[in-house]
Amino acid sequence: MSDRSNLPVVSVIVVNYRGADDTITCLRALRDDLDYPADRLEVICVDNASGDGSAERIRAAAPEVRLIESDTNLGFAGGCNLAAHSATGQVLAFLNNDARPDRAWVRAAVAVLRAEPTVGAVASKVLDWDGKHIDFVDGGLTWFGMGYKRHAGEVDDGSHDAARDVLFGTGSALFVRAELFAALDGFDERFFMFYEDVDLGWRLNLRGWRVRYEPRSLTFHRHHASMAEVSSAREHYLLERNALATLYKNVSEETLAKALPAAMALAVRRATARGEIDPTQLEITRRGDGEDDGPVPIDRSALAGMLAIDQFVELLPSLKRSREQEQQARVRTDADLVPLMRKAMEPAYPLPRYLAAHDALVEAFELDQVFGRPRKIVVLTGDALTERMAGPAIRAWHMAEVLSAEHQVRLVSVNALVSPPQSEFEVFAAKPRELGAHVDWADIVVLQGHVLEMVPALKHVESTKIVVCDVYDPMHLELLEQGRDTDDERRAKDLVGVTKVLNTQLRRGDFFLCASERQRHFWLGHLASLGRLTPGLYDSDPTVRSLLSVVPFGLPSVAPRRTAPAIKGNRPGIAAEDKVVLWAGGVYSWFDPLTLLHAVHRLSQQHNDVRLFFLGMKHPNPDVPEMGMAAQTRGLARRLGLTDKFVFFNETWVPYGERQNYLLDADCGVTTHFEHVETTFAFRTRVLDYLWSGLPVVTTDGDSFADLVREERIGVVVPAEDPDALAAALEKALYDEEFAAECRRRIDPVRQRFTWESVLAPLTEFCRDARPAADRLKASAPLVRSPRLNRAETVRRDISLLREYLDAGGPLEVAKRATGRLRRLAGERFRGH
Repeated sequence: MSDRSNLPVVSVIVVNYRGADDTITCLRALRDDLDYPADRLEVICVDNASGDGSAERIRAAAPEVRLIESDTNLGFAGGCNLAAHSATGQVLAFLNNDARPDRAWVRAAVAVLRAEPTVGAVASKVLDWDGKHIDFVDGGLTWFGMGYKRHAGEVDDGSHDAARDVLFGTGSALFVRAELFAALDGFDERFFMFYEDVDLGWRLNLRGWRVRYEPRSLTFHRHHASMAEVSSAREHYLLERNALATLYKNVSEETLAKALPAAMALAVRRATARGEIDPTQLEITRRGDGEDDGPVPIDRSALAGMLAIDQFVELLPSLKRSREQEQQARVRTDADLVPLMRKAMEPAYPLPRYLAAHDALVEAFELDQVFGRPRKIVVLTGDALTERMAGPAIRAWHMAEVLSAEHQVRLVSVNALVSPPQSEFEVFAAKPRELGAHVDWADIVVLQGHVLEMVPALKHVESTKIVVCDVYDPMHLELLEQGRDTDDERRAKDLVGVTKVLNTQLRRGDFFLCASERQRHFWLGHLASLGRLTPGLYDSDPTVRSLLSVVPFGLPSVAPRRTAPAIKGNRPGIAAEDKVVLWAGGVYSWFDPLTLLHAVHRLSQQHNDVRLFFLGMKHPNPDVPEMGMAAQTRGLARRLGLTDKFVFFNETWVPYGERQNYLLDADCGVTTHFEHVETTFAFRTRVLDYLWSGLPVVTTDGDSFADLVREERIGVVVPAEDPDALAAALEKALYDEEFAAECRRRIDPVRQRFTWESVLAPLTEFCRDARPAADRLKASAPLVRSPRLNRAETVRRDISLLREYLDAGGPLEVAKRATGRLRRLAGERFRGH
């Protein structure tokens, strides 16, 4: 992007109406603060007939800006369209006059438009003027046409810094391809203001274009400064009228027949509830002794809803023509866009009488069938859900968190320890016998570990419940190492049992999640051996990703922020200037911390400031016993004279919400393991935290994480059980400042790929349109059957088989085969074949 010739001309459009002070501040920020070539930037300001000297002030303060003076107040929509007609840029950027752009506002949006040709518009992230609270990070749409800003007013903690597709962006900061904007006839000027951005985004999506939220394209907004002198009743009027117009233009005939009458009825109830009007005052039973024909006072907020319906009817002739145009141009269905509506059945207003009417209308018009009630999803885990969570619990937690943005989600654990952090989804502790009720409640069951064994009805292949199996942990391979601490007989029985548990999941599941491409190849072999890779599945999806997809462990989208001291200057024996090597997670039998201790021992003889810190020695799940490797690690550290001098153990487990403090105190992260089959298919979950905190990584070769470190050049990969190579790698990561800085630079783009929202995309896509696996559909049968043999062909086949059986095993083999055929024929007759 350094070559200016590759950058499009961007026309920034600002509309002013009696807000010269805000507008001048905005225009100066566009001139002085943007990281975009001035010769590729066109700034156009429309003065909407302010009549207060605004135009003269703007012209004097920003002479470089092209000022267009409108004879009449065209509203936000009309003002933007007026400027767009005369703009010369390939990209139009709309910015409210009471907003200011971040330095990267334009460049980040242009990067998306250049990289993704199916994106028609880029929705910027918008914060309040101080940059502390959210104005826009996502859009939602109710079934009755009202758009809303999800998470508006919440503190911006960075959790919305992952790009995503949205239904619409806010008109206060929005980029649109210029030719596309013209093809859509721009914003709908009949709206004047409010929901013209919702309508535009809806129309873009219906025509197959995407609207992409890009958090790096950032602005700051004094929300509705332009409406400061406008009454709330007038605002209600515009919102009510424009919501009906938006709904009428954009939904299909089938949807319109149900949604429009219900939306109009709901608008009336909203008006009477908002104005606290007595809805029974004209009942015949309330006449009294005589008629009272006197005027009745009515609140303007109530009048707004009624007048909105009146003026919507007034607009219908012209809206009808627009509707015909939109319906003819659409390429996507209403159902396609329901996920982008987020929670279409959201009532939006908390008024009791209104809520009662909302529910009654939804039921009477069966609107949940049109817009889809939120799917009910239960995530089942056997791990502890507390402040101190291990890998399986962390993974289950984030699955529930991401899915809850669109669905009604429960997270249920059968572990004895369930005291979770606060969440926007329900969390339950359940005994195994209580799981059935949660499964019955759900449309989709997502499970991991041994949980399927606790719900016998769900295990049966005849069960119609949709099941997603998370097999990111190959438990049978893990047990080969973990079981070394037990006797041979128990180890063999445990392995048979765990393999049976996994095979049951693989036979039953409708969709499977694994953690890496290596694991995917491994599980494809399992599925093939169990007969799940049928010709029908293969023909419809040769990649088989509709059955088995890769969902690695993820990272928070918000960068780590220190909340308390942790290691340096806090742990006795570790000074603020020491070099800290962090071992994230626990110490298990499949890891090799012993070679690491020898490497640190060698390195400490040259560098007295090296410190190795083990983050957690006691697993938070009481059902997971301490493994022999933990004791061996403590013992070797003690014998080498390293304990509490160069090597330090946290004998508990760091709370999930505090781990960032330890990561931020580290200088590099390390993971070492033995060379065996468990390593080949493992995915070291907590090691991803190194990427989250930008730590150079030193790792043993052999697993998928080592492949990532090598390919992305974000650390050093060493051979297994080689203390000299490991010591040299640690020295490079800790003391070669240029190398460490380059690793951190390379880690940043890799980190973005592993946000939970990104890695869980296959699961969210499946849940939006969940259906049984192709080989589990009822009444399926081969479309073309093998032709039946005639009598002569049957005799020839039987003679050929007789010879084959005699050659293979003699008369006994013939007798065995004949008995088998008789049983099969008897069974077919019994079943009526």
